[in-house]
Amino acid sequence: MSDDAYECALRALHYRDRTGLEVDEHLRDRGFSEGDRARALGALRRTGLVDDERFAYARAASLAERGAGNALIRARLAAAGVSDEIVAAALDAVEEEALRARRIVERRGGSPKIARYLYGKGFSGDVIRAVIAKGDDGELG
Repeated sequence: MSDDAYECALRALHYRDRTGLEVDEHLRDRGFSEGDRARALGALRRTGLVDDERFAYARAASLAERGAGNALIRARLAAAGVSDEIVAAALDAVEEEALRARRIVERRGGSPKIARYLYGKGFSGDVIRAVIAKGDDGELG
């Protein structure tokens, strides 16, 4: 294994947790061969320094705390290279999407503008309608 690739990956992990895909891309961008990247990544996985599941749970919790909906969390984790199974488990571990949306509506109000805001933050249409709809007709506003 190229100690340089391993050291480069360690420096990248010093700043924030990363998935295996992110570490591999980081090393590739710095010109390391596929073999050096694979060996460095294998060593990092064996020692627990790269753990996609740990990353997914922590990132999902962080995004949920900052008001993200499930679609946004799912997209961010998928872009980082987290498998669908781990994404689903991480979403199950965070606070329910409707509760997060309700908290935002309680703070900001239930206007159509807030509905658009929630949509932009990755909340599902069903959740948005449920937390903003007024009256029995289910209309927004």
